[in-house]
Amino acid sequence: MVKLTRPLLRATAAAGFLLTAGLPAAFAAMTATTVTDLNVRTGPGPQYPTVGLAARGSTGVLDGCIEGSKWCRIDVNGLRGWVYAQYLTTDLSGSPVVIEERRSDLAIPAVTYEVQPGEPVIVSSGDELIGPVEQIDPIVPPEAVGTYVTTNPGDTVYLDGEVVVGAELPQSVAVRRVPDYGYDYVSINGQPVLVEPATRRIVYVYR
Repeated sequence: MVKLTRPLLRATAAAGFLLTAGLPAAFAAMTATTVTDLNVRTGPGPQYPTVGLAARGSTGVLDGCIEGSKWCRIDVNGLRGWVYAQYLTTDLSGSPVVIEERRSDLAIPAVTYEVQPGEPVIVSSGDELIGPVEQIDPIVPPEAVGTYVTTNPGDTVYLDGEVVVGAELPQSVAVRRVPDYGYDYVSINGQPVLVEPATRRIVYVYR
């Protein structure tokens, strides 16, 4: 299992991409593997719609990453879009490494993303979304819990990064208790999540 470090996360608000010219031929075949169930988005930021979900362990072809950002473009399971590099690994000298942590060693080329009129923009909160992401026992919440969460959503909290199971929420995020249930909930980046109170880790994501 790859241990993810605690990064200072930042979202990139922009839309429409242009792949940097002159990518090395060898890089075109670089593969990347998702270390958790991961949203594939239309743009490099949590405010952009998802085009699908890449399940944990999915392998795709990486085009490149935005300079100064943790968002990369990938083709995975028939989906083409943007994913968060902290949740991608690739092989380096025979060992799996987190792409975001070894970008210079991997010589990953830069891609750009151009702002288009009407595209969503959010201001980075400066908060961390995650501590180390850890594997946790999955839960299957009752249907009644989902109904309560969706009918009592509260305000969405926008944080840098991506919403994934096992991620630890910062203490600054206020959560609500689900009545007669052992988990809290909150809406992060437009997605309701259930949170384990003692650890503040996300245990379920409503998609």
